[in-house]
Amino acid sequence: MLPSSHFAPIKVPPAPRHGNGQVVETFHCLQINDWSQERAASRDEAEMQTRNATQLANEFSEFIEAASRLEKSYRELQDEVSQLGLELSERNAALNTSLAENKRMRLALQQIVDSMPCGVLVLGRNGEISMVNPESRRLLGLGRMRLGKDSKTTLRQVSALSGVNLEAAYEDRSSTDAEQEICVRYSSGSRWLSVRNRKLFNQSPRGSAPDQTIFILRDITAQKRAEQEREAGRKAMALAEITTMLAHEIRNPLASLELFAELIEEDGERRTEWISNLRAGIRSLSGTVNNVLSFHGSGFQALSPVVLSTVIGDAFKFARPLAEQASISLEWAGEEDKTLVMGNESALKQVVLNLVSNAIRYSPAGSKVTVSLRSEMNKKVDDQTCKQIVAEFADAGCGIRDDQIGKIFEPGFSGSGDTSGLGLAVCERIMKQHGGKISASNGIHGGATFTLQFPVYQMEMTNA
Repeated sequence: MLPSSHFAPIKVPPAPRHGNGQVVETFHCLQINDWSQERAASRDEAEMQTRNATQLANEFSEFIEAASRLEKSYRELQDEVSQLGLELSERNAALNTSLAENKRMRLALQQIVDSMPCGVLVLGRNGEISMVNPESRRLLGLGRMRLGKDSKTTLRQVSALSGVNLEAAYEDRSSTDAEQEICVRYSSGSRWLSVRNRKLFNQSPRGSAPDQTIFILRDITAQKRAEQEREAGRKAMALAEITTMLAHEIRNPLASLELFAELIEEDGERRTEWISNLRAGIRSLSGTVNNVLSFHGSGFQALSPVVLSTVIGDAFKFARPLAEQASISLEWAGEEDKTLVMGNESALKQVVLNLVSNAIRYSPAGSKVTVSLRSEMNKKVDDQTCKQIVAEFADAGCGIRDDQIGKIFEPGFSGSGDTSGLGLAVCERIMKQHGGKISASNGIHGGATFTLQFPVYQMEMTNA
């Protein structure tokens, strides 16, 4: 086999012969061995060179392939960097637009806050004033005092300078967004301010100090003055109404009293009858005055434990001359009941007098007005029962019309049109003050029945 590095076979010269054929042959063999060794060495060297060239070619091929991949990755990275740069540029543009919009909105909101007709004052978490609008300065009398982000003015300092106790409104945690009315007195007069505060918890938990507190201030001086003027006008109108009503209600009884006084003087034989009529007129007059004062008065008389049967019995006797004058008989069935209720004696007597007077007015002569008293158990909404005492006033009149029964307790309503219409309205008001109820119905055999329901005094229920 020929070596791959030669194109022609190598010619080996013949071995020399010098007479002794054996020596020449030996030399020839030595030459052949040397040649074989050289040939093997050349072959090994050629194979090594071939392997090195192949390995180098392979490595170079791998290098070229890696360089190609690196170049491709670099191009892709450049594309991504370009895309990121484009996106970053777009986001920067959007951010700049948003910042410009926010700035514009802040300026617009600041202008709105500055032009608001009410004062706006913002308190930061550190207790310092962070913003105040011109109306707040005017209302609090702060003038051009430096307030805002760069100042260190606290709420206490503003309260001291203005005379408006904003600290009390800030510390009042009884209700959220509560409104307080504060009267500020000056040497020239007084001013009323309405102070409302709202606490904002953006990051702080509830129960801790708020991140911001916004105070809304309004000048309600004109409103307060208008209310005072309306109240004064209402009182003046009420006084005029009372005066007119009293004049109307008192005129007829006074004429009767004058007539009875003349009869007492002239007719000595029937003096007892005229005196009884005189007493009835006086008591009717007293009831009218008490009704007007009870309805238009604002005071509330104190309640104390009283025996209801005793109070009603006394009032019943007080109204007896009215019944005698109208030829009406009175029947009272409640002497044995000693149940206690929380009540005011004069107010309860007024209720009894009003109801008996109504019953007498609408009952025909010769008929009877009955007042009864009983105890019963009342079932409440929560299925619990409690003891109550019930008083009923029944007459023998024509009863109450169906279209009027829902209106009879309205102030000024009169079924006949000849009374002030305050008696039953006063009864309803007094019963509410006593924690009781009043109702009206028509009897089975005719006439009207008025029912009073009183809760029994709790001490009695405890001892029972």
